[in-house]
Amino acid sequence: MLMKKSLFICCFVFLASLVAMPLLAAQGDAVPTSEPFTGKVLVEGLDAPWGAIWSPDGHLWVTEREGKRLIDVDPATGAKTTLLEIDEVKTGPQHEGLLGLALAPDFKTSGLIYLTYTYLDGKDEKHKIVRAKYDPAAKKFGEPEDILVGIPAGSDHQGGRLLFGPDGNLYLTKGELGHNQGANRCKPNEAQTLPTAEQVAAKDWSAYVGKVLRIKPDGGIPDDNPEINGVRSHVFTVGHRNPQGLLFIGDQLFSVEQGPSTDDELNHLESGGNYGWPLIAGYIDDQAYAYIDWSKVDGCDKIAGDVYIPADQPSVKETSQDKSKFKEPVRTFYTVPTTYNFKDPKFGQLSYLGWATIAPSSLDYYPPDGPIKAWQNSILISSLKNGAIYRVPLSGDQKQAQGDITKYFHTPNRYRQVLVSQDGKKIYVLTDKAGNGLDENGLPNQTMKNPGAIFVFEYAPQAAPAK
Repeated sequence: MLMKKSLFICCFVFLASLVAMPLLAAQGDAVPTSEPFTGKVLVEGLDAPWGAIWSPDGHLWVTEREGKRLIDVDPATGAKTTLLEIDEVKTGPQHEGLLGLALAPDFKTSGLIYLTYTYLDGKDEKHKIVRAKYDPAAKKFGEPEDILVGIPAGSDHQGGRLLFGPDGNLYLTKGELGHNQGANRCKPNEAQTLPTAEQVAAKDWSAYVGKVLRIKPDGGIPDDNPEINGVRSHVFTVGHRNPQGLLFIGDQLFSVEQGPSTDDELNHLESGGNYGWPLIAGYIDDQAYAYIDWSKVDGCDKIAGDVYIPADQPSVKETSQDKSKFKEPVRTFYTVPTTYNFKDPKFGQLSYLGWATIAPSSLDYYPPDGPIKAWQNSILISSLKNGAIYRVPLSGDQKQAQGDITKYFHTPNRYRQVLVSQDGKKIYVLTDKAGNGLDENGLPNQTMKNPGAIFVFEYAPQAAPAK
């Protein structure tokens, strides 16, 4: 039995034609794009850009995960200035540092921005949310104030997207810290563990991993949060692996999360919903994924790898789960049979790059009235592994995926966030500072062509007919 699943190649339709041109890591240089778009490097040399939002004056406010800074980037010139530095931030090679950000809904009067990051509490790594007030005279933010502290953190799967909803509450994605896989394989996965009333009373948030949280602006628990197993906490939804994107379309909340070696998910989040991990990946289909609790396997630390389940070890099939407690994804990337080859030799030691997942890292919405007609009413998803943007058309009620998935703007980089311009004519993309991905030929690439950059892809219908 395989532990994980991936892609049926035939299920994926590439509609975007790529323009071959050299990719140069220099501000203002052109980058490969898809018709009818032009592309360029807006800014480079950022210290692991992670999150971005539009400021009230139309600039990009960007967090640098390793740089521990919030910066302002002029979308016209690429000029950047520092708005806030936070020395307390604990950084790491990929998942730790300064992560998501969100403007308070009343920013024009309050001047408040909310940020989330990892930090050290003694020797323990934790995750917190803070807020800071903008000083328009100094054009900087003041000292951050703690809002919610003591959320568990670790070296893997931090989650970290932050978003205000139309209800005025703050939403935070929280990964399950990569437990039950890789270097953390022998640690129990607690994405299904729920907080007790005693823990909530003691402000013990240790059960908050693998969840999406819903938080009052002052850090409190909203009165209308779901009661799950009779306990009301900050927990809004349960059973997530590494959710790194959050998006409201009207009052509908969507997320994307990274799957194992199969079934990245686009989810429609509902209050109190259970999204299955680690018992279910993607749909309940018993294909290439089955769950094994490595923390209960004798000699766990001596078994090589965790993709294939040894024949003598018990595993849990997806179809054994209670379907009534499970919320299906809107779409997966992708599902494969048990015969899928997870060790394609052309990927060498980076075999995971050959799996059918795309490692989604963010999402944004292209509205029904946007100038790019073919993109109207679509969700855009950034991919770390493939260095591309995936477009998922939605149904008229904006609740379900509809039609083919389309891939755009592939470059030999890792795309950390996608952001649509306010006029709908440009697509901005943040790239990782380092990591592994796929090059122009679909082969492993350990050197990013544009580390720590922001790309801008501009709709240019005069350059080529829209497709």
